[in-house]
Amino acid sequence: MENQQHMHEHSSAHEHNPEHGMPGHDHNAMIGDFKKRFFISLVLTFPVLLLSHMIQEIFKFHISFTYDQYVLFLFSSVIFFYGGMPFLKGLISELKEKKPGMMTLIAVAITVAYVYSSAVVFGLTGMDFFWELATLIVIMLLGHWIEMKSVSGASKALELLVQLLPSEAHKIHGDHVMSVKIEALILGDIILVKPGEKIPADGEIAEGESYLNESMLTGESKPIQKKKADKVIAGAINGNSSLKVKVEHTGKDSYLSKVIHLVQEAQKTKSQTQHLADKAAFWLTIFALGGGIITLIVWLWLGKDFSFALERMVTVMVISCPHALGLAIPLVVAISTAVSAQHGLLIRNRTAFENARKITTIIFDKTGTLTTGEFGVTRYQSTIPEFGNDKILQFASALEQNSEHPIGHGIVAEAKKRSLEIPNAENFTAITGKGIKALVQGKEVMVVSPGYLKENNIDLETNTESKMAETIVFVLVNNKLSGFIALADKIRPESKEAVKILKQNGIKTIMLTGDNNLVAESVSKELELDGFFAGVLPHQKLEKIKELQAQGEFVAMTGDGVNDAPALAQADIGIAIGSGTDVAAETADIILVKSNPKDIVSLILFGKATYRKMIQNLVWATAYNAITLPLATGFISGIMITPAIGALFMSLSTIIVAINAQTLKKAIKHG
Repeated sequence: MENQQHMHEHSSAHEHNPEHGMPGHDHNAMIGDFKKRFFISLVLTFPVLLLSHMIQEIFKFHISFTYDQYVLFLFSSVIFFYGGMPFLKGLISELKEKKPGMMTLIAVAITVAYVYSSAVVFGLTGMDFFWELATLIVIMLLGHWIEMKSVSGASKALELLVQLLPSEAHKIHGDHVMSVKIEALILGDIILVKPGEKIPADGEIAEGESYLNESMLTGESKPIQKKKADKVIAGAINGNSSLKVKVEHTGKDSYLSKVIHLVQEAQKTKSQTQHLADKAAFWLTIFALGGGIITLIVWLWLGKDFSFALERMVTVMVISCPHALGLAIPLVVAISTAVSAQHGLLIRNRTAFENARKITTIIFDKTGTLTTGEFGVTRYQSTIPEFGNDKILQFASALEQNSEHPIGHGIVAEAKKRSLEIPNAENFTAITGKGIKALVQGKEVMVVSPGYLKENNIDLETNTESKMAETIVFVLVNNKLSGFIALADKIRPESKEAVKILKQNGIKTIMLTGDNNLVAESVSKELELDGFFAGVLPHQKLEKIKELQAQGEFVAMTGDGVNDAPALAQADIGIAIGSGTDVAAETADIILVKSNPKDIVSLILFGKATYRKMIQNLVWATAYNAITLPLATGFISGIMITPAIGALFMSLSTIIVAINAQTLKKAIKHG
């Protein structure tokens, strides 16, 4: 996005690039420099106004003394060279790059005004307009200062992310705890996080259970329960329990660093809409310079004196400055990427984000996106009178309490939820690919798959048949079938609402999954999807997307960014569902930090809102010029706009564009 509209980034040795995202030291120095130039020029403008004959005539007062015009020339010279220097430097930069823009227009206008007025002081017949020169420079400096502060403010949110990190961590060393700088932490260190403290580094909980507030990182307003083996993100605020965390990422590999890097990159990338703005600004510049020269020639041809014609030319050039146009897109870019990051939407490709408005079909991966990826018990039952239903769950959870399998987790979670006592298991043995067995309360208990029953010719009860998307495991006690437990991958509560909103926006919803047809059909029916493809392998997902694209669909694909990488790359817009810390999905255009399908809705609606703001700003910036340019020429009877009034109008248009861009912050909340 370099050279965007040749804005004031050329205006000093420290080039200001508003679209470069995170303002650094040079950027802040630039803001301070413009502020200083503005106030010094403003103070010097007062004596210039008081000594100008035209101002004295307008306001009916008289101040004169020996050499007063030379004093006027001296003050005006300081304003021109000190206050106007950023614009003069900008002129040189733009001409070197052979791309005249707004800085060229301002520099030409103030140079013509200064040279002409100086000539008047030293003998040329006419009336000087040093006062117009001074007010023009002051208003332009004010406009630039406001503009730069707006751009800087848009990226402040990201700087706040860095400030979230504590400076020290409590490192556990043997049997004691010591405070160390977070820079000194290395992978594998165990750190203690006390209640109410911020997590100092990305990692995994080694011990403890607590609720963490990740709202500033992911936009999730509710505290999230975290227990052993769960991942935690640096900057999250711990609840009221202590945690021991094993460090997994530090420094530039941390989640925060990746977010900031991604957003910086996104704010640098150029979108299709910006190409449109570039083109508009270039032609407006040519048109303004040409218009100014024509205005000068026409007035001279009509017999007006040179000073009048020159003033008209200067006014045309001032009004034509594509100041608002230069700010129209970069400011929206800066705000949208910063606000998106705060809400867990990380934009890597600007054009894809803006193209969200074109999506006609969205393809969901099932597990972990529409569903939680966690198995929950749907029903369980004893099949023999001597055991109650709960006894079956107790036996199974005794075997599964140390299991890493999602089904095992689901069974144990259900037993805990029902406050059932989980007995101890002894002589634990795995039956390869078929289940597990152990001694529980003196009985041999087995938890096995339907395949084990078939192999051993154990008859299934009729009520143990799988219902739709359920997975069934069987409990054998002393080699006798004693009960079963049915589990299913839970559908996310947010999925139904997300699909409903997408449909209301005219977007088709299709699911691709590696699961069997029965499971896929069940999820599709419950969520009322437009269709599904079951038993699809990762490389086949890509083919399905190609098929839809061949039918003219604009396809967005959501997946986990690992096995879905080919499909994400093929889709018109690839949306990777992050796992909180995995934010560097290389093939995705956009990354959602939380695995929440409602965020996809937010993304699409916010993408539409962002594009709308860009177009509104472009239309405003160009329409403003179209309306005010004819007024500046003076050809319309009875209307004469001075250069200073022209500068005021132009600064006003810039402020309107900036305010319009700021309203984006509300758009994502409603999205």
